[in-house]
Amino acid sequence: MGDPMQNLPHALINFLESVENTPPLFPMIQRFGSDTALLLIDVQRGVDELQHWGGPTGRRNNPTAETHMKALLEGFRARKLPVFFTRHDSREAASPLKLSGPGGRMKEGFEPVVGETVVIKDVNSGFIGTDMEIQLRRRGITRLVAAGFFTNMCVATTVRMAGNMGFDTYLVHDACACTNRLGIDGTDYDPELIHATSVANLNGEFCTAIDHDAALALLDTDAPHLNRVQGNE
Repeated sequence: MGDPMQNLPHALINFLESVENTPPLFPMIQRFGSDTALLLIDVQRGVDELQHWGGPTGRRNNPTAETHMKALLEGFRARKLPVFFTRHDSREAASPLKLSGPGGRMKEGFEPVVGETVVIKDVNSGFIGTDMEIQLRRRGITRLVAAGFFTNMCVATTVRMAGNMGFDTYLVHDACACTNRLGIDGTDYDPELIHATSVANLNGEFCTAIDHDAALALLDTDAPHLNRVQGNE
């Protein structure tokens, strides 16, 4: 029996060969290696001042966020992979996130150790007014695994910029949290709604959103069952 391709029109053969050689639209997520840094954003005591962030009914979602962040931190440390922290030192006088006050201190269990990088920032993005991009690029880091506070504020702003700057960015959505927010008409928007819509806005455009179990597994092996969906490429 002859080659079934030999009787096909050349144009069709060329098309089929081009499809065969085209990378998949949504490639699998490859294992996190030495080119990957964990970025923990603003894991500071001041995020617990819920009425400051959410008004009189201040409350937050995802009470297990810190547990998941600690698991990520332990996983990256155990494999001697890069770890970066941002610490917020707000320009706003009333903010609980000021390094001069108790709210500026890191939450217990998130104190950086020797060799880990701490980036001090005073606006939402970890890249504005800091040398974080330079430090990442000098160390050959091209992939970021982001988690922290708040999903809709500093996490979202930093992740958006990371994606636009060309970093292969992963948002560990269950290792983030936020508070309720008051709308301009006084509507009290629940923190889980704020969190979920923030993740939905980021995933597939600025980053790939994964949960902490997937992130931990990626420290050891590829994830052929997960798709990398970051856009703008």
